[in-house]
Amino acid sequence: MAGRLRAPTGRYGGRSAEERQAERRRRFLDAALELFGGPPGYRGTTVAALSQAAGLSTRQFYEEFRTLEDVLAALHLEVNGWAEQAVLDALAAAQGLPLAERATVLFRAYARDVTCDPRRIRIAFVEIVGVSPRLEEQRLARRARWVDLIRAEADAAVVRGEAAPRDYRLAATAFIGSVNGLLHDWSAGWVDATLDELVDELVRLLLGMLRPEGWRPGPEGPAAA
Repeated sequence: MAGRLRAPTGRYGGRSAEERQAERRRRFLDAALELFGGPPGYRGTTVAALSQAAGLSTRQFYEEFRTLEDVLAALHLEVNGWAEQAVLDALAAAQGLPLAERATVLFRAYARDVTCDPRRIRIAFVEIVGVSPRLEEQRLARRARWVDLIRAEADAAVVRGEAAPRDYRLAATAFIGSVNGLLHDWSAGWVDATLDELVDELVRLLLGMLRPEGWRPGPEGPAAA
């Protein structure tokens, strides 16, 4: 299909065309979270099945999206956006805390958000993988945002004298992979631990990365932990 069908315009039932379109889009995304995030998964879902689950028609689907891949792309961005906002809100409330406490706040917020619904984890870590070059680019771009956040936190800790100065690009990339892998395995029941225990372990990993053996804070920094 070259493009989406044209949606109806004008007011109906007291709602504008834009409001109706936003509601339809929301219903498709909610249905996709249910179907893509559990059986049958993205690859086992058809446009007809998604439309039925949303209580809408296939014509209405094509008024909002071109393909099911477009739905998955939008849902993947939304799931990541929820987690990112949770982390940013937590960090705003953690201003001035020492590094270990600040990191605990960050990872607790992220872990609680992405694990609050198993469907979110499946969308973010499973269904998105290997779908197409376009979605691989999107997945890696979203991961890069998380890497940038960790690097920014590490660089700020260096300035405060709480971490060893170095380029944290590779370390942050490896660390984000560890975070997502551990949370996915935990949500799948492969890791016997509480969520708080996972967060504590992630904080220990981060501190080990930021404070390698033998490092001591400079004269302007805080006392070594």
